[in-house]
Amino acid sequence: MSSRKYWLMKAEPDVYPVEQWKKDKVTFWDGVRNYTARNFMRDQMKKGDGMFFYYSGGKPSGIMGVGEIAREGYPDHTAFDPKDVHFDPKSDHAKPTWYMVDVKFVKACKHILPLDFLKKVPGLKGMALFKYSRLSVQPVTEAEWGIIRRLIDTQ
Repeated sequence: MSSRKYWLMKAEPDVYPVEQWKKDKVTFWDGVRNYTARNFMRDQMKKGDGMFFYYSGGKPSGIMGVGEIAREGYPDHTAFDPKDVHFDPKSDHAKPTWYMVDVKFVKACKHILPLDFLKKVPGLKGMALFKYSRLSVQPVTEAEWGIIRRLIDTQ
C-alpha cells in the first residue's frame, strides 16, 4: 500500500478554469473556509499527493483534471487582505486560521467526468464526493483514484 494520499478539490469553473491552471502549471489553492477541508490541507496533504480538479457549480459538475500537491499547507494570505473576497477579519498572523496548498497541473480531462456518471461507476459507490457533497477538499481512496485515473486515461 502506498503512503501517497489522494484528494478531490473543488473550484468554480468561472473562478479558476482548468485551462488557466494548465497555463499557470502551479497555483495556490486559496479561499477554503471550511474547518474540515482546512484540516486536510494543513495536516494531511503532502507534497506528491495526487488530486483531482473538480468543477462544482458547473453544468455539469465533475472532474476536469489531475494534479498533485506541490507545496504542503501554509497560511492562506487572502485571509489577511481586506480587499480580497476571502478576507477573514478574525484571522491572526500569529495563529492563522486558514491554510492553503500549492497544486501542480498534471493533465486535463478530454471531457468532463460528470457527477451523474461517477455515481454509476462500480467501485465508486462509497466515495466521499457522494456523502459530503458540499465539502470543497476531500479524500479519495487509492482504489477510487485508480478507477478514475483509468477513466481519464481512456477517454
